[in-house]
Amino acid sequence: MNTPPAQILEVPTPEWMSNDLSMLQDMAGRFMNSEIAPEYERYEREEIVDREAWEKAGAAGLLCASMPEEYGGAGGTYAHEAVITEAIGHSGVDGFGIALHNAIVAPYILHHGSEEQKQRWLPRLASGELIGAIAMTEPGAGSDLQGIKTTAKKDGNHYVINGSKTFITNGQNANLIIVVTKTDPSAGAKGTSLMIVETDEVDGFERGRNLDKIGLKANDTSELFFNDVRIPTSNLIGAEEGQGFVQLMTELPQERLLIANQAIAMIERALALTIDYVRERKAFGKSVLDFQNTQFKLAELKSEATMARVFVNHCVEQHLSGALTPTTASMAKYLLTDLQCRVMDECLQLHGGYGYMNEYPIARMFRDARVQRIYGGTNEIMKLLIARSL
Repeated sequence: MNTPPAQILEVPTPEWMSNDLSMLQDMAGRFMNSEIAPEYERYEREEIVDREAWEKAGAAGLLCASMPEEYGGAGGTYAHEAVITEAIGHSGVDGFGIALHNAIVAPYILHHGSEEQKQRWLPRLASGELIGAIAMTEPGAGSDLQGIKTTAKKDGNHYVINGSKTFITNGQNANLIIVVTKTDPSAGAKGTSLMIVETDEVDGFERGRNLDKIGLKANDTSELFFNDVRIPTSNLIGAEEGQGFVQLMTELPQERLLIANQAIAMIERALALTIDYVRERKAFGKSVLDFQNTQFKLAELKSEATMARVFVNHCVEQHLSGALTPTTASMAKYLLTDLQCRVMDECLQLHGGYGYMNEYPIARMFRDARVQRIYGGTNEIMKLLIARSL
């Protein structure tokens, strides 16, 4: 494309974007374009990304960049994860699930795990030996995390886990799964605990089918079943049972900000691709960009996207300083993903009939965007959370 997605909005570089981060963004973009993009059509057909790609990402330093060096990471911050995540979106390989692995799974271990757990698992997550997932959603419990039914019952120096999960990102590849369980079903939120299951080390764990989704085909998303899965009590995250709900609430703002970073990256790519397309495409003897309707539509989208980019940059800055509130993170998730879906729809429309053809990137982007308004807490839940601040 003529204008790189990262430059399409002409927003000033935020203060937190250091030279090192700019170099990381360039390197991550080159990696995605050279190592992932050439195989991406195959990943889409097979509905899973090869483990080899994960290992290459680990070797390139793109896994667990925000984890401390003593645990195998790059010693960075959330800003490192943000630029890697946006490089994925700018390259159009949105189904490569390393953002969840890096910025959602690993932080639970870093922030809430024991020293032994950090030493045991974080270096292997950073190398790609372990691929991470977090199993929250169940067939009967989505955004309502207090409604989960999966149990973990203590039996000597082990827990026995029973239950099922669904819609689990990285579910086919993952061999380290954080499982949200009830250790005391009678205690409500206070009976929730997080357990780590290394799938290669246990019996009774089964993967269901790789779910047939509308979009994000390259990202394996699965049902998981736990049938008397025994894990050591040392796999409990936290010093005691019942801390899981607080741990979830602590980490969910970063997950929602991450989704906003994913959204703005795809928005920028969609605008860059569409501007190129309407500039080249001819209708009635002139380029589609010469029509006032096209100009007005793109002017609206660029204006809204510019405001969104400024807000996302502000949220990253707030998060880096420890000041990002759950309310603001919910705003970022809801506003950005709603805008993302609207931008994809309008950009597809500007492609005309070609926008409906799978050979054009905007068609895939249209499909891939839709789930962003659902996972990480539906946008309706985001509005409820925001309303509590009124």
